[in-house]
Amino acid sequence: MEKFVTDIRVRHYEMDALGHVNNASYQHYLEDVGIQHSEYLGFSLNRYRELGGYFIMRRVTIDYLRPAVAGDILAITTWLEKLRGTRVTRHYEIRQKGESDLVVTAEVLWVWVDAVTMRPKGIPQEFVIAYQQYQQAGIESNEEKP
Repeated sequence: MEKFVTDIRVRHYEMDALGHVNNASYQHYLEDVGIQHSEYLGFSLNRYRELGGYFIMRRVTIDYLRPAVAGDILAITTWLEKLRGTRVTRHYEIRQKGESDLVVTAEVLWVWVDAVTMRPKGIPQEFVIAYQQYQQAGIESNEEKP
């Protein structure tokens, strides 16, 4: 699986009463990183509009493993799996930047819906092909490494 990684700086207003990142803030991180990954693949909100639909979160499973606090830089890794029909599963791992211990793991079921009816419909082939090419490029670049 080719993985996409980006960093997010934790902001003070995302803290809960205990001084840790509020659990709800993590869902915002997941959505933001999913959008960044899609944009990296060439699928901005405007491109989705042209395709007549959007990905929406259907189910979110989050495991909170360690706290993060304001000022922390979090490295968020995401990748897609089970891309078929109307659905795709996106996985996430969140760590303190430069650390190996996980802060959060998550799995999100995204569903492609029609922009007008908001009913599920098949993921556009353009997206499927773009992701397959991204995966293949990652496999080829990993094969070249010693």
